[in-house]
Amino acid sequence: MTARAEPIAGRYELVDEIKSGGMGQVWRGYDVVLDREVAVKLIRADVIASAEQAEEFAKRFRREARVTARIQHHGVPQVYDAVLDSSYDRLYLVMEYVCGTSLRTYIDPLRPLPVGWATAVAAQICTVLSHAHAIPVVHRDLKPDNVLVSDAGAVKVLDFGIAAILRTDVTRLTVTGGVVGTHHYMSPEQIQGLRITPQSDLYALGCVLHELLVGRTVFDGGNDFELMRQHVSEPPLPLRKLRPDVPEALEELVLELTAKVPEQRPPDAYDVYERLLPFLPVVGSPPPAPQHLPTGVPDPTLLYRRPNAPRSRPESPFVPEPRNRHVPSQSPAHASRADLRAVLNKALSHSDDLLAEERYTQAAEALQQAIKPAAAALGVENPRVLALRQRRAAILIIGGDFRQALPEFEALYSAFRRTGGPTGDDALACLRQIAHCRAELGQGTVALRQFRQVLTHVRAAEGDVSSDALELRRNIGMLLLAEGNVGRAVAELMPLHEDLSLLYGPDHEEAREIADVLTRLRRAGGATS
Repeated sequence: MTARAEPIAGRYELVDEIKSGGMGQVWRGYDVVLDREVAVKLIRADVIASAEQAEEFAKRFRREARVTARIQHHGVPQVYDAVLDSSYDRLYLVMEYVCGTSLRTYIDPLRPLPVGWATAVAAQICTVLSHAHAIPVVHRDLKPDNVLVSDAGAVKVLDFGIAAILRTDVTRLTVTGGVVGTHHYMSPEQIQGLRITPQSDLYALGCVLHELLVGRTVFDGGNDFELMRQHVSEPPLPLRKLRPDVPEALEELVLELTAKVPEQRPPDAYDVYERLLPFLPVVGSPPPAPQHLPTGVPDPTLLYRRPNAPRSRPESPFVPEPRNRHVPSQSPAHASRADLRAVLNKALSHSDDLLAEERYTQAAEALQQAIKPAAAALGVENPRVLALRQRRAAILIIGGDFRQALPEFEALYSAFRRTGGPTGDDALACLRQIAHCRAELGQGTVALRQFRQVLTHVRAAEGDVSSDALELRRNIGMLLLAEGNVGRAVAELMPLHEDLSLLYGPDHEEAREIADVLTRLRRAGGATS
């Protein structure tokens, strides 16, 4: 399937396929009304076996989507919309888009996770399940592929409600009538078609925790039938026979979670969380030595070692690129150099169209898709590439995304200093934007210094009353005022008001704005005439 030309329900555009699985496809898309990224789950077409089932299916779909949307927890991507095509052959769930690393990436039979890491993941899943089970919503298909770990170490559990929508206990929806779920993590009662309860999710959690700790699944039958038989009747191998350093109490917990009878499992997710607490790192504790940690994946213990910590400082210029993205074969990244001009022109035109609709996030990404092949073909500091990057960063500012714009303008400033000198027009333009971003982000002291640095060069080249100089003087005065330095602010704003009045007249909008500020300060006793 390729991206749809027409938005779903008139507002959701499909951009890139993220993954495809047994229940359907997941696409990264855009909500063109709110200008934000979304994840769109396309349920596979064969879930509806006949036209007679369509109406029942539509009712169930909407009911399950509403119930899932009630799970108010940061570990569950929020459901924004549920769309069923009028033909009833395509079903979409529109959800919060989450960047993260699949838990599947953490599993390595040659290098099992540290106990703290494995239990941190399991404990976070428990917090999610406790909120879901209270509604109650049972996941029914908990597995590493349905768990993401964000850069901050936060666990996100995906696909709540999907297995429930596709369940076979009410209406046969699949062509084969097969059991819905993943056999490696499926509880005995689910395999046998018995009643599904929150304890079924706890069984799957036990299977996931077992796999995180030893790098292999609880059972590994050669085929689905054998695997299901093992889950129903064969006891799991205790963890300490596979990994002796696993604490005995943790081994006991996993064995209880994977008990064949639901009543023999822990009573609820809260109880499991309490039993995992002794194995979690304490607040303020350092991470284990690097040689004992997996490489290239986020640390799930961060939430326990540094709860509610500030977002991490950017270490390098950040150019956003959504993860787990499937790049279509006709992506601009595959364009030859001969086609590059057409690719760039098309990207610029598309970006301009999106800007006209005030869809700033998408406009910036449209340029990013052109920047990548252009940089590969021409070099990262080619003037055309730098111009594209500068335009993209400016769009981020227009859209109010100062945090992402700042490091990109800093990188551009360094590049323009090398190619055109520190006082070149492009370098100064970037420094000015850097100061603007810093001012918006509350970094007033640094922003003032940078605004003054730019103003010094502008005054030398254009004088004190050029449009750029006047704007910079206004920025400096207003920023001083925001910083509480009223005296210095007045010293900047009074001569600025005089110059604006002489140039444009006292009734000009900009002159009147500064006059109003000075009047308020005078009434408050902070300005003298």
